[in-house]
Amino acid sequence: MAGAIIENMSTKKLVIVGLILLLFQAFSFMVGGLIEEGAVATLDVGLAYRDSTLSKWTEMAHSVEKRKLNCNFTTTKTVENEGRYYECDLLPFMELGSVSHKYYLLNIRLPVSERKNLNVGIGEIKDIRLVGIHQNGGFTKVWFAMKTFLTPSILIIMIWYWRRITMMSRPPVLLEKVIFALGISMTFINIPVEWFSIGFDWTWMLLFGDIRQGVFYAMLLSFWIIFCGEHLMDQSERNRLSVYWKQVGPIVFGSFCLFIFDMCERGVQLTNPFYSIWASDVGTELAMAFIIVAGICACLYFLFLCFMVFQVFRNISGKRSSLPAMTKARRLHYEGLIFRFKFLMLVTLACAAMTVIFFIVSQVNEGHWHWGDYTVQVNSAFFTGIYGMWNLYVFALMFLYAPSHKRYGDEQSRDQGGNSGEDIQLTTTITHVDGPTEVYKMMGKESQE
Repeated sequence: MAGAIIENMSTKKLVIVGLILLLFQAFSFMVGGLIEEGAVATLDVGLAYRDSTLSKWTEMAHSVEKRKLNCNFTTTKTVENEGRYYECDLLPFMELGSVSHKYYLLNIRLPVSERKNLNVGIGEIKDIRLVGIHQNGGFTKVWFAMKTFLTPSILIIMIWYWRRITMMSRPPVLLEKVIFALGISMTFINIPVEWFSIGFDWTWMLLFGDIRQGVFYAMLLSFWIIFCGEHLMDQSERNRLSVYWKQVGPIVFGSFCLFIFDMCERGVQLTNPFYSIWASDVGTELAMAFIIVAGICACLYFLFLCFMVFQVFRNISGKRSSLPAMTKARRLHYEGLIFRFKFLMLVTLACAAMTVIFFIVSQVNEGHWHWGDYTVQVNSAFFTGIYGMWNLYVFALMFLYAPSHKRYGDEQSRDQGGNSGEDIQLTTTITHVDGPTEVYKMMGKESQE
């Protein structure tokens, strides 16, 4: 039996939010005691905790797990090399979503039974090492501070945005509703529930975090499709969510598949932190296939989005032919609106590219301990940078698409003696009283020019 006490100092309770332990077993080579090919180690493991050195240990989990060994002996298997160690891959051992107690006790037993074929043909174990992966203190402070600051910021701009929409005489259009839904999903992922994990043993924190991020991914990918599509559709086809079922449907289905895949591991870990989908050959192949397919789908989505943005730009170029017939003030105004809209589309494309890269890299990083020699690491700067980019992008969308009540151009219209029925706005936003944007109105094939 091997035992290990993991101490979570009270001064470091903010340091460890989640903990992943990887098991490394040192097997020595002995003639007549070789590790058989496809050998499986059976582990009888238990986990307990206490919050003071005087209190009794309270058991958290107990399980009997099997881990397949993948070991190689790099030198010749002769008597002279007895005692040398095999080179073995790390084994997934345990994953905790919350570490709220001060002391943890880990017991590991390797029962031997030839009758039951337990731990037979695994060689001689000389040592067992545990590799811990946790969220360090510096990153935790930055992460908590960002969430604490960004939550009220997005919430305030979201309330202001919806208030401006409800003040209009017209009902909200689809694009405005989707932007508001995107703000809600951003707020959902921003809420700093991690603060409660300091004092509460919430083992479901990892699963809850994955669900929040999955909801935001689905909303963000759907928004980009609708955002581009609304600037391509005819006036009669706009403002209907059913038009996008062919594009949004696969996104929702893919998000549901990601949720099922996550539940296969995280869901079981709610009651058994020692469970790992990577422990079996079938689970490993399914997980690898799922990650590869998810990465391919993300790349295909980005290529499709690039095609839609190209279509939008081409549509804008066709509509610019009507600008020379306008008055100078109106022409300059529309040229400014088109420039700002094009810049927003390029920012959207850059944000989509970074999001797809982050998704693929994070999926590979999630299982990089199981990929042998191929390792991808995501540093904290990249992680916090992507998170800040999402918040800034959503903030900018709600600010730019909040309906403006400023008017401009009435005097010019009266000077021309015309009554076009259009009001032009001179504002830092790109909004319009009769629709989400003047560019949006101009882009429809049946819109007035």
